[in-house]
Amino acid sequence: MPKKSRSRSLTARVSPSDHVRGSPLAEVTLVAYGDFACPACARSYRVVKKIQAKMGARLRYVFRSFPQPGSSEDAAEAAECASNQGQFWEMHDRLFENRGASDEVHLARYATELGLDLGKFRRDMTGHVHAARVRARRRAGARSGVLGTPTFFINALRHESDFGLATLLPAVQAAASPS
Repeated sequence: MPKKSRSRSLTARVSPSDHVRGSPLAEVTLVAYGDFACPACARSYRVVKKIQAKMGARLRYVFRSFPQPGSSEDAAEAAECASNQGQFWEMHDRLFENRGASDEVHLARYATELGLDLGKFRRDMTGHVHAARVRARRRAGARSGVLGTPTFFINALRHESDFGLATLLPAVQAAASPS
């Protein structure tokens, strides 16, 4: 039986339900599938911050949770709970800056620090209100060929190289100014 090849293209287009920083009119869209508990994702978070600073308005950045089962599903749900209260990116940043500290106590502390309605946050977390959304993002990533994290797509094409600044930044810049 022939080996099934992994998709090179993003199958789930960027939509209003995505978590987006930047304009839809930006020259380049960088989509990241990441896991809040992943050490490599924490490193790539810092790289993306530098790319965002360098590219400015020319970049639109999209983050989609792709938690490994049993790994950071709670953190992904916490980010969605924060999103429901208009604070996705603030929670996203807290989770990556404090990777590994995503137990119930830490998540509640981040919610408090962000000024979220803690009662609603706890009810949503306990009831797994956003679990289906997290699972749907993971399935969409799998359809696009995401096997692990981090995985990046630049203008809907999977970035095949490493995610270090010396590699990812030139790839993003090249997509912004095609020859």
